Amino acid sequence: MPIIDLDEPGKELLLMGNEAIARGALEAGVKVCTAYPGTPSTEIIGRLAEVAERMDIHVEWSVNEKVALEVAAAAVFSGLRAICAMKQNGLNVASDFLIDFDLVKDRHRAHDIYSMP
Repeated sequence: MPIIDLDEPGKELLLMGNEAIARGALEAGVKVCTAYPGTPSTEIIGRLAEVAERMDIHVEWSVNEKVALEVAAAAVFSGLRAICAMKQNGLNVASDFLIDFDLVKDRHRAHDIYSMP
């Protein structure tokens, strides 16, 4: 039984690093969780998937890191909190989207990313 969704304020828990990240995401109110599997980050989404139905969150494995980041960004543009997990080398794949992501100053201008020359 997963303990990352334990609702006992003040109780101390012993968690592995990735479990602690997943717990932090839940405490932060994340509603969309995406990732591309790869060690060492796989357990983050794996743990969140175990509690997704009970916690009413969307958890998905994406086809690559770029898509995972795009899904998380779309959630943020829609007003939801999101987390995207990937291994460090995956940032190279996601960089295509990430480089343009800084052009978006708020969610109302999200369309500017794809309409630039």
